[in-house]
Amino acid sequence: MNRTLWQKAILTLALTFGCLYYLIALPSSWDELVANLSRRIRLGLDLKGGTHLILQVQVQDAMKAEADQTVARLRQDLARQNIPVETIERNDPKTIEEADSIEIRVSGIPTDRVGDFRTTIEQVFPEWLAENVSSTEWRLGLRPAALARLKRDTVTQSIATIENRVNGLGLAEPDIRQHGRADAEYEILVQLPGVRDPARVMQILQMTAQLQIKEVLDGPFASYQAAVAAHSGILPPNSEVLSFPERGLNGQFVEQYYILRRSPEITGRDLRNARATRNTQTAAWETAFVLSPEAGVRFGQFTGANIGKRLSVVLDNRIKNVAEIKDRINEEGVIMGLSGEQEALDLALVLRAGSLPASVEFLEERTVGASLGAESIRQGVRSALLGLAVIAVIMVVYYRRAGINANVALLMNLLLMMATLAYFDSTLTLPGIAGIILTIGMAVDANVLIFERIREELRAGKGVVGALNAGFGKAFLTIIDTNLTTIIAAAFLFVFGSGPIRGFAVTLAVGLIANLFTSVFVSRLIFDVGLARKQKVTELSI
Repeated sequence: MNRTLWQKAILTLALTFGCLYYLIALPSSWDELVANLSRRIRLGLDLKGGTHLILQVQVQDAMKAEADQTVARLRQDLARQNIPVETIERNDPKTIEEADSIEIRVSGIPTDRVGDFRTTIEQVFPEWLAENVSSTEWRLGLRPAALARLKRDTVTQSIATIENRVNGLGLAEPDIRQHGRADAEYEILVQLPGVRDPARVMQILQMTAQLQIKEVLDGPFASYQAAVAAHSGILPPNSEVLSFPERGLNGQFVEQYYILRRSPEITGRDLRNARATRNTQTAAWETAFVLSPEAGVRFGQFTGANIGKRLSVVLDNRIKNVAEIKDRINEEGVIMGLSGEQEALDLALVLRAGSLPASVEFLEERTVGASLGAESIRQGVRSALLGLAVIAVIMVVYYRRAGINANVALLMNLLLMMATLAYFDSTLTLPGIAGIILTIGMAVDANVLIFERIREELRAGKGVVGALNAGFGKAFLTIIDTNLTTIIAAAFLFVFGSGPIRGFAVTLAVGLIANLFTSVFVSRLIFDVGLARKQKVTELSI
């Protein structure tokens, strides 16, 4: 063989053994071989089992958060323009059905400043529609287009946040998307293959992680009723009462209640990073967070002007700790009062992933067993091996030695495809197995095109070498055309599909790309090696 042929042979053998080593390493037993292969090839929910969840986003929480931010900004803008008001409050929708009824009421506006007030709403808050209730009271409601956009963005952001949290847990190829049922409203489908601790995953997904740092107005009180009674039965404007389990003198936790300013000074959107840490003095686990530069400046101005007052760290409407402002605080803070390392790690994870714009409610939770998946794998592998065996026999019978050539290229195609899927951590699903079987058929089709073209050239009177050159050269464009159009179709399936459909598209595309290499390069190499061993080439077994 000449030097070029040796180089091609070495490249092919190196690629073959490299793929084999990546998939199965150097097993000393059959069980170790199966274990290595299982570790490399990730299986989807339909094959491996796992957790199937349907969550419903409570969009009314996002409406209330949007209204709270608007209240804070409106109060600042009116104060800047010296427009006096008595109260600025929002209502409190409790259910998804009540989300559309979100509104803000502004009372006590002097009649001579009504024009300035309306101008402020139209220019600064164009998404809110102002309606006159009385001579001094106005009601603000979200415009229908803004309301619909906020709901849509809430669901989209929830999906992205859940994906970040699941990826942070290291789960392979989760399927997270908006549920496609006809009667589904604000629902998200979450499928987690091979989840071993579904309870912890559900807890992390359900954590809204709406971090808020709020000013403490009064407290503590022994009960909610006591907090309200301390203010003659009427809470201060823009305030709320939240509970805090404080440790008493006897070491037991006692529920205490504080009156907080409803509008937060800092929210989870202002976070830049979060990590679990341990207090060097008490050895207690905490979660440290870092604010963005802009939020750090804003927080520093607030704390610098309110030294001696108290702040509370609120997470998911529960006070985590209350502390006195002893000095100016800029970009860094700590969340204390956690139960241990696991809670600190989980809280840091969800804070880094971002807070959910609204809480979620679990509508459905199923644990999918692997027994059905095992049967699917057996049937899929059995059908693939049976089809492969039938094709191999037919190719050898019909094309003689060239059929063996095609079978070797076909096995090389399967090896390359599985190694590529394993390298990119792709998940093999039942539709993915269907993609493998389809790839086998298209790989055989490519060899048939080449072999029939070679036969035509031989019948036309060309020599063996000339027939090989013409057969591979003329069939190459046809193979490229058929494979490329199918790869484009697979790309559209991947972009617009989801879950198992994307798995099918990935498997098919990878198999077809591998087929371009094996049917043209590897198959031709085997022919060339066989011919190089002969002194005189007069015929070809095809």
